[in-house]
Amino acid sequence: MKAVVFAGAGRVGLADVPDPVLREPTDAIVRVQRAAICGTDLHIVGHPGQLPEGFVLGHEFAGQIVDLGDGVRGHRHGDRVLGADFTACGTCWWCRRGDHWECAERQFFGTGSVFGPPLPGGQAELVRVPFADTVLRPVPADVSLDAAVFLGDTLATAHVAVQRAGLRPGDTVAVIGGGPVGQLTSLAAQACGAGVVILVEPVESRRHLATIEGALAAAPDDARALVEQNTDGRGADAVIDAIGGQTGLTMAFDLVRRRGTIVSAGVHTEAWSLPAGRAFADELCLRFAIGDPMRHGDEIAGLVRSGAIDPTVVASETIGLDDAPGAYRRMAERRTLKSLIRL
Repeated sequence: MKAVVFAGAGRVGLADVPDPVLREPTDAIVRVQRAAICGTDLHIVGHPGQLPEGFVLGHEFAGQIVDLGDGVRGHRHGDRVLGADFTACGTCWWCRRGDHWECAERQFFGTGSVFGPPLPGGQAELVRVPFADTVLRPVPADVSLDAAVFLGDTLATAHVAVQRAGLRPGDTVAVIGGGPVGQLTSLAAQACGAGVVILVEPVESRRHLATIEGALAAAPDDARALVEQNTDGRGADAVIDAIGGQTGLTMAFDLVRRRGTIVSAGVHTEAWSLPAGRAFADELCLRFAIGDPMRHGDEIAGLVRSGAIDPTVVASETIGLDDAPGAYRRMAERRTLKSLIRL
């Protein structure tokens, strides 16, 4: 089968690789009909570490089940499904609590051994899915595969960030970063009762998309003034960092009000000095969030089915699998927002 693979630091390629096969009774094989390229994909390709050359990339996928292990009970051959971006057993103490990310059986599709034992990804014609009853979710008949592919990570991350923020109706929310997660976080905040949503982003085209989709937008240097203008100088009730790292967290602390909440949904790989004195004096709440469609899948699908959120607005181009290496380059150069792959 054809697959998008890691080809060395900063590079991806297209290769013929062996078809996946069932290894456990709880496995399924999915024929991938939609995949997407994520900022996490770009990050691991640029900082490979535990990613071997030739490894199949990608963790956002949707398609049709073509083979099932004997232990799979919740799915049938031919079902349309979307995959979570990581696996969980579904039965351990953590999974029973809905904390699938903490499961000892966790594997993250397409990222080598960065987040657990390696598991080939979904930017391929076929993908093996362990613990299929837990990891795969049915795609409702009234949800397109173009939309469904974003429920497994991008929208799941945006949704949980908004939930962790504990919004009250009418709250002012600042979202740092206008990439795909930031854009969908803005939409999720609006759908879940926020008043003014302000998206902070240096790229003008991304600010323009945010305004079309109902937010206010500001370049980083203008963000504080716009937040203060809309809150009588108090600061945002909640700030959601959708980029990660020192830049996002530092800006979040600059924009949040006293007794406000900061949620970081960006990937963090470096140390950061918490301004503990201010956090204590202002009674700030700092939380981190990782999307989990296994826990929130019904809520996310409901937002899409109702029309409250259209996740396809972040797909700035639609390509075939053969063009994926070029799409990686365009995304890395910030010429595109997110690439949707149709197989």
